[in-house]
Amino acid sequence: MVEEHLETTGLRILEDISDLILHSHDLNETLDNIVHLVSRRIGTDVCSIYLLEDDGKTLRLAATKGLLKSSVGRITMKISEGLAGMVIEQKGIVSTDNAPLHPRYKYFPETREERFHSFLGMPLMQRDDPIGVIVIQTREPRMFRHDEVSTLSTIAYQISSIVINAKLLDSVRQKEEERANLERELEKLKSLGAPAEETADRPSRRKGKRSLMLMGIAVSPGFSIGKPIIVNRRSPDDRIEMTKVMPRHEERNRFLIALEKAKIETLCMEKRVAEILSKEDAAIFHTHLMILEDRGFTGRVLDLIDQDYGAVRATNETVAHYVEAFARMEDPYLRQRSADMEDIRRRLIDCLDGAKLNQRKLREKRIIVAREILPSDMATLEHDKILAIITEKGDVNSHGAIMAKSLGIPAIVGVNGLFQNIGMKDEVIVDGNSGHVLINPTAKVKGEYERLEADFSIKQRELEELRDLPAVTHDGHKVILRANIGLLSDIRIAHANGADGVGLYRSEFPYMARACFPTREELFSLYRKVLEGFAPQSVTIRTLDIGGDKTLPYFTTPKEDNPFMGWRSIRVSLEREDIFRVQLAGVLLASPYGKMRLMFPMVSSIGEIWQIKNILGEVREELIREGQPVADDIQFGIMVELPAAVQTAHILIKEVDFFSIGTNDLIQYTMAADRNNPKVRKYYDPYQPAVIHSIKRVADVAHAAGKPVCICGEMAAEPINAILLFGMGIDEFSLAAPSIPAVKRAFRLVDSATAQEIARQVVALESAGAIRALLEEAAARLNL
Repeated sequence: MVEEHLETTGLRILEDISDLILHSHDLNETLDNIVHLVSRRIGTDVCSIYLLEDDGKTLRLAATKGLLKSSVGRITMKISEGLAGMVIEQKGIVSTDNAPLHPRYKYFPETREERFHSFLGMPLMQRDDPIGVIVIQTREPRMFRHDEVSTLSTIAYQISSIVINAKLLDSVRQKEEERANLERELEKLKSLGAPAEETADRPSRRKGKRSLMLMGIAVSPGFSIGKPIIVNRRSPDDRIEMTKVMPRHEERNRFLIALEKAKIETLCMEKRVAEILSKEDAAIFHTHLMILEDRGFTGRVLDLIDQDYGAVRATNETVAHYVEAFARMEDPYLRQRSADMEDIRRRLIDCLDGAKLNQRKLREKRIIVAREILPSDMATLEHDKILAIITEKGDVNSHGAIMAKSLGIPAIVGVNGLFQNIGMKDEVIVDGNSGHVLINPTAKVKGEYERLEADFSIKQRELEELRDLPAVTHDGHKVILRANIGLLSDIRIAHANGADGVGLYRSEFPYMARACFPTREELFSLYRKVLEGFAPQSVTIRTLDIGGDKTLPYFTTPKEDNPFMGWRSIRVSLEREDIFRVQLAGVLLASPYGKMRLMFPMVSSIGEIWQIKNILGEVREELIREGQPVADDIQFGIMVELPAAVQTAHILIKEVDFFSIGTNDLIQYTMAADRNNPKVRKYYDPYQPAVIHSIKRVADVAHAAGKPVCICGEMAAEPINAILLFGMGIDEFSLAAPSIPAVKRAFRLVDSATAQEIARQVVALESAGAIRALLEEAAARLNL
């Protein structure tokens, strides 16, 4: 029965159908595999797929499990006919418990369909346009439940992507055959004496070697010394070639073939990164695929081609338009999406030029030098041959930087003048700790860096030895050091640095990497992996925190003069309960698979806590009624990051199991200083007495109530700051994982009395400057 199997097997079907394209040789085989899989897993008598013909008016039976095989390809109907046509007309679900009695039922004797009564049809969509219908049928009359329809809708969405890509594969194969025939004809012409192009080597622009030091932004720590290899030189500004523009229809066809190839290459890179790191790290390529399929993007290119721009120039101009639009955005994550557009541009241009996607082979270990490291670079380069990465562009939010850090490769971005000052024969030192790039260093400097590298290695080994040791002060006080994470690949990094579980799982990152809101099943699968990855340690999941400097490209938020003071974080969740309930369902479904703590951001009043608890209770009851197991020991906490929460902490603590102080926002809101605004950066200071006293008040309130309080934020990543906070009564911290070993070392060097004395002196001071000076002196004295 469908009702007994659909909900429990839906996730498995989603996992399986994503592999079908790899095991199918053409579109027909892909569709046949899909209908057999869905019918077998769900337990229906029939599963069929109808595809819409190019005329947009005719449906043709493309695959079936349950109807007569001989009817495949022969059965057609207009979208004004039959129940399947009704699905296309309505662009929605059609369900009935007795199809033969439905007024839109159309009988085809060759299918012997009259044996089946129940009918559930769902559209297969490419964005807003239907491309076909998937139908399931059973012999017995029955109505499908809401949860069954919901689950099958998710499956239909996944099937749509596979159908689209299977069509792409068939189309690309056809175009490749046409290209091969054309190349054979060209070879014949060459053999008849056509003159070959002459090429000349470019003269070297560098005479001799000189020592030079450049500065950039350190995004992945470590040292490396070696020879560079320069990649990714071509950019839209390198317009030194004169390209002949062919007739419009030829340029259009050329672009459409390149577009199809780029989509296939994007799928290949997604699979490679998923194998190397994780599916979540690879999700950026799914976003790339959505852009390549976007009609607005491709339509703009085709419009320019129709104005005689040619395919290459039209692609460059269109991408430049998008890059400029992204560059104007305030949100740093969205600004960085300009790098994704550049990645897409480069892939399309390569496909237009006939370049093939290959894993880039390095004959020896080298330092990668590039204008920018894009996701496709990290997907195709041999990671074991990369000594370090240095780029002219990029920032800490770039996917290339995140992936380099995940792989443990020293990396520096934003190095001005890099390409003007570096050559293939230079010797380069990369200092991923400070952001220095030294080109052709003197023997003395090189010797000093070799010493620093050795010291760094020794220090790293010392810190690695601390990984499995507890963070305990000299007098035996235990401190908990958890990790801040946002991607599945962070699990490995957290374990490598000895984290005591997760104090902050930023749940918005997986939302940002997708083209639409994830389903509860997708969230359940993700959260389960995180919980199982840290069991039996606890994982603190923070609910969706969007708005302010974090927005989703597929979720429209109102234009606000001051978004940080506006509709963001828990305020969005409480107003858009549909989004909130889906996330809470995903969290609760995963709760039996580990020790979970649930945390809500930007809470400002007890009324919000009551509202959150009411919604959470309703979602829990719904899942229990469905027969889903839900843990009953989930701790409930809030982030204290608003002055309102600080002032009413004694009220809020009664309704929660724990506090977590988010220092980044607490500083911002306490000092009324946007942390992303350089004009007020000096006011964003963790050592301001107002910030120190706010933290002290929250810690005192929590301890008076006998409940734990944790610090999560950049402030605690500095060892002396962690000692100060410990002295103020905080003994739980959540840090970026690479910061944990150094902070653990600091705690093992001090005792409680020393930390408390430092805190007592700091609380008595009246200025940020005085506090900073005192802490610098204490850090030097304690050898931190």
